[in-house]
Amino acid sequence: MASGEDFKKWVHSKRAPSLVKMSFVAIAALSILSWTIIIIEGDTGFTDLFDSKTWGNASRFIANMAGIHDSTTPSFLILDRWLATGVLAYETLLMSILAIFISGFIALATMLPAAKNVSSGELGGIKSTTGTIAYYIVRLVYAFSRAVPELIWALLIVFFLSPGVLAGALALAFHNFGIIGRLTAEVVENIDPAPARALRTAGASNVQIFFYGVLPQTLPQFLTYSLYRWEVVIRTTVIIGFVSAGGLGREFILRLNWFHYTDVTLLILWYLILVLCVDMISFWLRKLSKFS
Repeated sequence: MASGEDFKKWVHSKRAPSLVKMSFVAIAALSILSWTIIIIEGDTGFTDLFDSKTWGNASRFIANMAGIHDSTTPSFLILDRWLATGVLAYETLLMSILAIFISGFIALATMLPAAKNVSSGELGGIKSTTGTIAYYIVRLVYAFSRAVPELIWALLIVFFLSPGVLAGALALAFHNFGIIGRLTAEVVENIDPAPARALRTAGASNVQIFFYGVLPQTLPQFLTYSLYRWEVVIRTTVIIGFVSAGGLGREFILRLNWFHYTDVTLLILWYLILVLCVDMISFWLRKLSKFS
């Protein structure tokens, strides 16, 4: 005769496929509805895709970007322009590193109160009202931090801080702090509690439990999440530059407004180089963390 535990497993196995099917049907229905609205509504711009004028404008824009109709030498073929914009590329890279460092540091400092198994005492501690309140407060801060886009954070910061690398880094850090913090807290909630409980039983302090029972299990995944977010941050710096927060983004919007198309092409090439470099560094660091 099957036990109660076997019955629960059977129910769970039957429920999981049904939830997957329902989710797939819901996503498909929403996609169909969205495309229906796009096609039916007249002001969505969908019909412009079939207008020859649209493709004519696109071809002229691409030709201007390539410098085909420009009587002067394109900027991306001038060494001095590469050197001048290289300084901005360096500022952009610096901004991204500073942003991910700040967000990662705050996430590490707040991941324990944001973990449910810490506030409930399941990780070798004692359940307390203070821990429960701290859990909800930190989780609310995480939600608020990632709910506000980077551009909004930058608009607010430049009101009291001079535009530049620091303002852009803080805007990126405030947004990514909520994302990295949430992910890291969930990692803590899924770690093996045995090491932390054993340390607690042996009389270890909270600091010792953190460094020897929690951090070794959390750090590899934390580094992985931080490096993935670094790749996203380096791309997002172009949006931060729109509000004069420094780096390539600021120069990008200026050159685009002044119709300096070949300069825009040069800046895009710099972004491509930065993204490829960050991707390779992140891949190497993630691979290194797996073997350490």
